[in-house]
Amino acid sequence: MHFFTEPKIDSHCHVLEPSRFPYGAQVSYRPAGQEMGSAKYFQEVMACYAVKHALLVGPNSGYGTDNRCLLEAIAAAPGVFKGIAVVPNDCSLDALSAFKSQGVIGVAFNPSLMGFDFYSNIEPLLRRLQQLDMWAQFQVENDLLLDFLPMLARVDVKVMIDHCGRPNLNAGLSQPGFQALLALGREGRAVVKLSGFAKFSQVGYPFSDTRIFMDALVRDFGVSHCVWASDWPYLKAPERLDYGPMLKIYETAFSASERRAMMWDAPLKNFGF
Repeated sequence: MHFFTEPKIDSHCHVLEPSRFPYGAQVSYRPAGQEMGSAKYFQEVMACYAVKHALLVGPNSGYGTDNRCLLEAIAAAPGVFKGIAVVPNDCSLDALSAFKSQGVIGVAFNPSLMGFDFYSNIEPLLRRLQQLDMWAQFQVENDLLLDFLPMLARVDVKVMIDHCGRPNLNAGLSQPGFQALLALGREGRAVVKLSGFAKFSQVGYPFSDTRIFMDALVRDFGVSHCVWASDWPYLKAPERLDYGPMLKIYETAFSASERRAMMWDAPLKNFGF
């Protein structure tokens, strides 16, 4: 079987269709041009690479807490998509339950964009997510994860970490934030997305400087808690990126059995596709 025809589940991608779901007035960034993509077009991309399911993540860019584009995509393709929503920090249990009934499996927190202070009051929200068996997904960078560890020690919510934790490559494997992430992996209480290399690499495609971090994550999380993700359509990418070449990185980095585990088995089990 050719790598591109191996069945896959994409664990982090976005849909943005401002012609039908206009961006909010207060958003800090408005994706345009190649950064946009409808759910219908994304399904065409998926079909080219044997991607059978995808976890759609609500983007802070463009939509903020407006999840209509994401929810319509899930409803229009039952079984193909599930979602991670962006919600207010005081989102109620009833509202979360309503999201869950529409195919949303968790909530995204983006401290790498908003900082820790914006999320310093989310412990009650984490408890509601735990109550509903939903995921708390964090996009951190550098040592930001450390600020959330006390909360995560008190609330046994399912944790998902975006984009390899976005380490500072100059600080090496020993940096406290990355060591804390590896510890979460060894404890078996988190899933990490092996993705987003363009967000923390310093050398560009194929992002060879990220490899030692990816290898450390696979070692300490195990393939059952690592998932592949494309990050399509590459919001704020510093240079042009395409689905096929990004996918090829994983073909050279992992064996066929490792790819099967991280690109199919782990997301299938963890996200309930």
